[in-house]
This record gives sequence, C-alpha cells and structure tokens, in this order.
Amino acid sequence: MRGRTIRARLTAIYGGLFFLAGAVLMALTYLLVWQILNRSMPKMPDPQALQTMLARLKITFGGNQEQVDTLYNVIRDAQEQQRSDVLNGLLVQGAVALVGVGAVAVALGWLLAGRALRPVHQVTETAKRIAGSGRGLHERIDLGGQRNEMTELATTFNAMLERLDNSFDGQTRFIANASHEMRTPLAVKRALIEVTISRPDTSTDAKRLGESLLEVNARHERLIDGLLTLADSENELTEHSEVDLADIAENVLDQLAGPARDAGVEVRAATLGPSPVVGDPVLLERLTQNLVENAIRHNRPSGWLSVRTGLGTLTVSNTGPVVRVYEVETLFQPFRRLDRERVAGERGFGLGLSIARAVSRAHGGDITAVPRPDGGLEVTVTLPSG
Repeated sequence: MRGRTIRARLTAIYGGLFFLAGAVLMALTYLLVWQILNRSMPKMPDPQALQTMLARLKITFGGNQEQVDTLYNVIRDAQEQQRSDVLNGLLVQGAVALVGVGAVAVALGWLLAGRALRPVHQVTETAKRIAGSGRGLHERIDLGGQRNEMTELATTFNAMLERLDNSFDGQTRFIANASHEMRTPLAVKRALIEVTISRPDTSTDAKRLGESLLEVNARHERLIDGLLTLADSENELTEHSEVDLADIAENVLDQLAGPARDAGVEVRAATLGPSPVVGDPVLLERLTQNLVENAIRHNRPSGWLSVRTGLGTLTVSNTGPVVRVYEVETLFQPFRRLDRERVAGERGFGLGLSIARAVSRAHGGDITAVPRPDGGLEVTVTLPSG
C-alpha cells in the first residue's frame, strides 16, 4: 500500500499544528472571559440586604420574606444564565471560526507545500527521464533563484551526473578506440595469411595451419565487431527512420536459412505481422540477427526456432537446453554464458543478448527472456510503435 506523499504529510503537520494552536488559544480566551465575567458582574447581595434595598426603593412584598427569596433566586439565575450564554456562545462560535479558518489554512498549507517541493519534483522528473531512457546523462537541473537547500541539492545532483556522464563517455570511447585499433592488425594478419596459403609452393600442412589461423582471426574480428556494436548501441541514436520489424525479420531469416539448415535447426513458419517502429535500421537488424543466431547456435539437433512480430514486438523462440529462471539475467551480461555446453554450432562470445538489450533500450524499449518448460528460450523485444 502506497504511503502518504511528503506534500500530504507536510499539509497534515501544518494543519494539525494550526488546529492545536487554535484550540489552545480558544482555551486561554475562555479562561480570560470567564475571569472577566466573574469580576465585572455585580455581586448579588444576600436576601436580607436585598429586602433592605427594596425597602429603600419603597418596594415591599407585604413583609413576605418568601417572595424576597424568590426574587433573589430569579436575579441570581438570570446572572448565571447570562454568563453561561456568553461562555457557550464563545465556545460554539470560536469552534466554527476555528474550523473555517483551519480549512483555509490547510488549503494554503497544501499550496505552500507544493510550491516548496517543486524543486524536488524537478529533480525527480530528471532522474526518471534518465532512468527511463538509459541515457541522457547530459541533462542538468536549473532551479535558478537564490541559493538555498534545494539549489544545493540540484548542484550536487548535477555534479554526480557530470561525473557519470564523463565516466560512461570515457568507457564508450575506450571500447570504440580499442576496437578500431585492434581491427587494423587483424585485417593485416588476415591478408598475410590469405596471401601465404594462396601461393602455389605452400605446403599442405602450412595451408591447413593457415586455414585454422584464418578461423581464429575471423572469431577475433567478430568479437571486435560485437564490441563496436555494443559501444555504438549505448550511445544516442543518430538515425531515426520508420521501419517494420516484420521486414527486418524476414530479411534476417533469409540470410540465416543456410546456417540453420547446416545446424539441423528447422525454421518454423514465422508469423510476421506488421510492426512499425522508429529507429536505426542497422542496429535493429543487428538485434534481430543476434536473436536468430543465438536461437540457432544454442539449440539441439532436430530442434526448431520461430519468429513472430506484432505491434512493436519481436519474439524469437527456440528449443535447446533447459535454462533455469535464475540464469536468465546472466545471459544478458557481456561475456557471460551458461556453463553447460550447447550442442549445435560453436560457442559465441556472450555478446549477442547484451547487444540486443542495449539496442532495445537505446530505442526506448526493452527485452525479456522466458525459459521454455522443455528447453530453450522465448525472447521478446518490445519497442515503442512508430
């Protein structure tokens, strides 16, 4: 159950203190008025003195003392009733005034609390935008105005964002620069090996060794390419085009039909419904390709895979080894793979799902994976519809 907001708590505290202060003020006023009435009201004489006063005024009751006592009681009761009416009226009218003014005070407290907490809401909204997009660390909070506790909070938050922004930018630049620097020697190495094994006088053993080295070199190049894609997908998107995930999925399935057939994996009839989105077509194609390649590589002989697209969704399902629920999140971490060997194809580098998650979040979406009861995964990408 959601607790009360800080604004509601501040309003409740303000209203409670106002009503408490009003109640204390009413009590003090009641005591003061009670004392004033006791002092200001004329003191009633005793019945004998009252008879003497009446005699001076030539008012007699025929010497009947009982009638004098009755008059005394009437006057005394009238005084008590007047004092009681004044005090009760003070309580009733004071309570009504306190409730009315208290309601106005609570409303003003609500408005003042909202105004005082507005800078906090700005900080919260900025943090939500950054957390929701997975990027945007370049945003800063500008509260303006005089320097106070809220502006100090915003300044501290901005300093934290600055450090995080520089850290992530430096990490991304390092990956990109290192990947580019490693590509050149790998390309040179591949060219030298190809030239060597293509010479007529190269021995059979040397050619066999060269082919093995080319295979190792190709794996390294795929690793560098994956790192570059991961670094690019964690940056701001520079391409925003209208694309259909169904078209991308169909193209990827055509490209990977051969590898799937060689691995003994059946590509079941895909349900490719219209799925328009806005984003980078190259990154979205790489995302789809990674998911389908994973479905082929981490499968079993005579297994199958299927692809479905819908409104802003792409789902790739496949057979394969049983994946435990607590292992799913591990699959999305870079260079993390399950300890159990997959039987179909060679093991990858553990970047496929990491790249897919980075690409999906760069487009304002996300990716989830659910283990299938009889083995394999069902991976679903959700993106904002175009």
